[in-house]
Amino acid sequence: GADKKYVIEGIFLQSNIKNANNRIYPESLIDREANRYISEKIITNRAVGELEHPETGRDQGINLRFVSHKVTEMKKQGTDWWGRAEITKQTPMGAIVAGLMEAGVVLGTSSRARGSVKRQNGVDIVQNNFYLVTPTDIVSDPSAPDAIVTSIMENKEWIFKDGVLVECDIEEIQKSVNKSIGNKTYNEAEIYNSILNLVGNK
Repeated sequence: GADKKYVIEGIFLQSNIKNANNRIYPESLIDREANRYISEKIITNRAVGELEHPETGRDQGINLRFVSHKVTEMKKQGTDWWGRAEITKQTPMGAIVAGLMEAGVVLGTSSRARGSVKRQNGVDIVQNNFYLVTPTDIVSDPSAPDAIVTSIMENKEWIFKDGVLVECDIEEIQKSVNKSIGNKTYNEAEIYNSILNLVGNK
């Protein structure tokens, strides 16, 4: 229906861990930039990301024509930053993402930033001039080790006709989803069944 909300959530940023681009982001820098992003962008309703990184280069600023989602929340978990974003389904790119989610496509998230790196012991260490453009563009192949995002469609008709999914259920599902992704055993049907079970137990 028209009121269906599409949401993605998962780990947006990871520090002190080598990513697929052979890069390490020190925790102090990630924290500095995540907190700046929250105060400058999330709180002021300017926190958006695009579908795919810009083709002209990963450090480009946001182009509103390609926005697919709005970041609504970020919080620190260990050395990671977890985030939540709402798909802007009334924008062309957001509509594409919503369509992919409807089809059960597993999406990834990848941050975009400016700054230099310094090679140390064969690894690129991100330097102090690091500037976070967006914590999440939606991509098919994320570089951060755990940046597969799960999508939750927040509407009752999605799965059941006469049950109520309460917040704690969503969190339970999220935990099992994250665990299965962590174990590389991501299975759409299993997740679907676990949701049906929760609803059935009401």
